[in-house]
Amino acid sequence: MFQVSRRQLLLLIALVAVVSATLVSLTFRFVDKKGVVLEPTVIADPSVASDEQNNIDVYRSVSPGVVNITAVGYQESLFGVFPSEGSGSGSIIDDRGHILTNYHVVQNAQKLEVQINNDKFSAKVVGTDRDDDLAVIGADIPSGYKLSIVQRGKSAGLEVGQKVLAIGNPFGLQKTLTTGVISGLQRPLFDNAAQRTINGLIQTDASINPGNSGGPLLNAKGEMIGINTAILSPNQGGSIGIGFAVPIDIANRVIPDLVGKGYVSRPWLGIGSVPVPRNIADRYNLPAEGLLVTQVAKNSGAAAAGVRPAVIRRNIWGDAMLQDLGDVILTIDGKKVNSIDDLQQVLSDRQPGETVQMEVVRQGNRLTVPVRLGERPAEQR
Repeated sequence: MFQVSRRQLLLLIALVAVVSATLVSLTFRFVDKKGVVLEPTVIADPSVASDEQNNIDVYRSVSPGVVNITAVGYQESLFGVFPSEGSGSGSIIDDRGHILTNYHVVQNAQKLEVQINNDKFSAKVVGTDRDDDLAVIGADIPSGYKLSIVQRGKSAGLEVGQKVLAIGNPFGLQKTLTTGVISGLQRPLFDNAAQRTINGLIQTDASINPGNSGGPLLNAKGEMIGINTAILSPNQGGSIGIGFAVPIDIANRVIPDLVGKGYVSRPWLGIGSVPVPRNIADRYNLPAEGLLVTQVAKNSGAAAAGVRPAVIRRNIWGDAMLQDLGDVILTIDGKKVNSIDDLQQVLSDRQPGETVQMEVVRQGNRLTVPVRLGERPAEQR
């Protein structure tokens, strides 16, 4: 009879365990439920690799998951309707082929195409978030196609001076790598298209140019910590070393809504407002602060709470005349609101269905009005 020693038996068991674990790992790592094959990624520990080797590792690992996006729209002129084309970048974020990019990359696009390595696929918009300049699109990727997913990290705890890398397609040049550092944090940037300020952006000196929009800003581990979105560029030129990225923590928060609903559910007071003009403040003996309510939407929380808008009439010459001041909002939940940005910031951590306490001036008296927040309507998303 063949006999096995105790030591040999233990070695055999260990060998079987290692082989089994490896096979299971490979099975789950490379093939998803739909048959899409996932490419492995390997980046050496940046604390022991040289800076050059780290750049190479991050590029080799992440660039297969960065796509080129071509958006085609149509414009009408005196000479007829003609197509207009724009391009940007995006990051594959899951095994279903969802791609994270900027809202302005896909805005008004009637046809989308993504290029993954040398292959092109049609795509469609899954969800948009104009407020944060983010969007998720879905590519029509066949079963069994090899995908490389860009891993998402976190933006909380970032430090100025930390190394970052950007991968994108500037000026149509495929899969370009640039490097730099975080130059600043919590930067505000006014978005002309959305007519609002995007707050909390990451500033970097890593070169970002047209075509980089929507691509990932990465840390030394190859994790996406931001989505490249804008540059300061005098005279519409190239990068001057001042670029901005939307923090990944914002994207992580809204992606479930974008994929599940197609939009981000945000609270809505149901009012239109403007900062109190100086002449109105002087005329009505008001402090030069707060927001003047200019309109109240029907069936909104503000309407249900009895919030009063200003009444404006026009004379026979067409001049606007303020007939009734209406309500002036001073604070919401104790926080001053002197601009539209202030109002949006106060509501940013609220949810539809919650009630806020709104302090207003009405006919010279201060009073607090409870307003139940609704969900922002589709036409304002």
